[in-house]
Parts: sequence; C-alpha cells; structure tokens
Amino acid sequence: MTKEDLTKRVNFEIIRYANCWEDADILLAGLSPAPGSRVLSIGSAGDNSFSFLATDPELVVAVDINRTQLFLIELKKVCIQNLEWEEALAFLGFLPSENRAHCFHSLKSQLGSAARAYWETNLALIADGVIHQGKFERYFQLFSGKILPWIHSKRVVNVLFKCKTEDEQLHFYQNKWNTWRWRLLFRIFFSRYVMGKYGRDPEFQKQVQGSVSKFIFEKASSHLASVAAQDNYILRYTLTGGFDGLLPHYLQKEHYPLIRANLGRLHLKEGFAQAAIGHYGKFHCMNLSDIFEYMDAGLFREAARTLLAGTEMGGRLGYWNLMVPRRISQILPESAEYMQTEAERLTAIDKGFFYKGFIVDKVIR
Repeated sequence: MTKEDLTKRVNFEIIRYANCWEDADILLAGLSPAPGSRVLSIGSAGDNSFSFLATDPELVVAVDINRTQLFLIELKKVCIQNLEWEEALAFLGFLPSENRAHCFHSLKSQLGSAARAYWETNLALIADGVIHQGKFERYFQLFSGKILPWIHSKRVVNVLFKCKTEDEQLHFYQNKWNTWRWRLLFRIFFSRYVMGKYGRDPEFQKQVQGSVSKFIFEKASSHLASVAAQDNYILRYTLTGGFDGLLPHYLQKEHYPLIRANLGRLHLKEGFAQAAIGHYGKFHCMNLSDIFEYMDAGLFREAARTLLAGTEMGGRLGYWNLMVPRRISQILPESAEYMQTEAERLTAIDKGFFYKGFIVDKVIR
C-alpha cells in the first residue's frame, strides 16, 4: 500500500478517535524530552501532543493526515485555553453538563474558519460530549453497553475494579470473570471482521497475520488478572463506556496549568509526518503512535529513513507495535539503536494493555 492508497481508501471525514488510546506516561518516560526540545507528535485526538507541553518544549507539532482529527485537537486546544479545569472536563464530556452548546458558542470565534464550520455543522457531537463521539469510542460503547451485560452484571464489573491484592485480583479473574461467555463473546466482538466494521478501519489491519481476537484476548487476560487493571482509565472505558473519574495525563489537575500556559507552542499540521519535517526542520524526539502498523515492508523502510533523517543526533523515536512487528533499529541498525531495557520496562507498565510492545529507538547516525 502506498501513502496515496491510504488517503483514498480510508474515510477521513469522521472522527476516528476522540481520545488517544496510548499511554502518555510511558511515552514521556521513553522519549524524555529535555526542556526546549522540538517534538513531532502524531495528532490523533491530540491528548499525547498536549502532554508534551508539560515538558516545557520549544515546539510541539501535532501532525495528522485526517483534518477532522485536527479540528478535534483545535477544539480541545481552545477549550483548555479558555476554561478552568473542571469547566474543561464538563465541556469535553468527562463530567456531565447541559451547557456544552452554549459554551461552544462562546469559544468558536477563536477557531480557524474550517474548524469552526465543521463544529457548527456537528454541534450534536459537542452537546453529547465530544470525547465519546469517535468511531473507536462507539466501538467500546457497543461492547460495554450491548455485549458485556450478557456476560457480567454491573456488580461483577464493579468488583473487578475494586481495590484488591494481586492474589485476590488473580483469583477473581480466574474464578468469576473468565467464564465461557466472556471467552466466546470477547473473541467474536474483537475479531478482525467486527473490529474492522465498527472499530479500526480494515485498511489498518491489512498487514496483520494471525488471529486478531486471540491476540487481544491473551493481552487482556494478562492485564485483567493484575492489580494494574484497577485504576487503568483505558480498561475502564472499554468495559464501562466512561472514565469514572480516571483521567488521561493531559487532563490531570497537576498538569493542566503548565499545559495551558504552553499552548502557544503547539502547532497543527495536516499531512504525513514527513511533511512536518519538511516544514519545521529536524526534531529532538518523535511520537509516532502506531503508524507503521498499516505499512508494508517497503513503505516502512522508506518512512523510517525519512524520519531518522528528520531527527537530531541522539534524539528518540517512540512508537507502538500492535500486531505487526516493526522496529526501525532492526532494519536500520547503522542509524538507530534499540533502547531495549527501557522499552521492555515501559511495555510492562503500559496502560494500553492490548499493545504488543512500546518501542524506543535512539538516533546514532
């Protein structure tokens, strides 16, 4: 698949992700940007790009080929810029509110013309809480609202998240949670076909080999049986359709003031990551999300060379592998070093429990 194929075959007129389902804590730890760094970040829903603002960077460029995702990031940016912490949580959908449409009308003059036109046409998405309106979020909501009730009651779901010891969590998972219904319906719902229809676009799964549902089930089983499941906001949303007070990094109260103060350093760029390099020059570190997941081997090698050339010596690139094994330092060992110990340590604590691994590569030439 070429880059042009992707833009033609995938619908970029919708919000695909209203939240970033990648762990900003391990991303920041793995890339460790020094104050004054220049950061390239795949835009998606913007959450992780906002998180970089807490590191006091010179510049953060959020780049995405889906301009609708950029409209979402722009809306979140204006929201954070103008609203106090609890007001922002209510406007975005983390807290209940009947006032979102009115609030939008007070903010919309600060949006660019294209973003403003999009949101004026899609005001219902804001009124219902924009963080719940992506295709992937609706996929989780379908599971938590329609499928999970056939497997476990709300009481059992609540017990899963209650504070327990490691042994108690494992016992609960093995004896109460991991029923035949859970195994059967989970594997059907998270199959390649159902996920392609309701969650991730099928184009993003073309390089995947093997059973999608088996892989995700095994990753989920390991996490559900551990105490880490109890306060994981990603898992909480997957099983309940809400965050229940658990917040991603960029909206945690202690980070909000600094992120808000540095919003002027966040730039939005439509296009591929390579286009951002051409426009802004070299970066000190890059958040590449899981963009290599949909690339064939040839396109991956081409992209890797360009991204390495656009990163300063000693800079780091962080990215996730889901089901397609991709590592820049493996195919270009003369130019990048795999920070294996650090990457494996961070993978072990990743709240994005369904990912196979978090990769950190360091530019050495």
